Amino acid sequence: MSDRTAMIVLATALIVVIATLVAAGAGYLARRDQSTYPAAVMRAAAAFAATLTLAAVLTTAFVAVAG
Repeated sequence: MSDRTAMIVLATALIVVIATLVAAGAGYLARRDQSTYPAAVMRAAAAFAATLTLAAVLTTAFVAVAG
């Protein structure tokens, strides 16, 4: 495995961990706000997807700028 591949794998794993933490926080806060469990899970899923989307957009922008 090359160094570039290893860095891509590590960065992907870090992004997934961060997205999972964001989703857990969003679900916890939704539950503290007296939401039902299904509503809290939906908010957590939306936060997870939004975090992954933001990471993908930022990565695309950095690659485009760096050339």
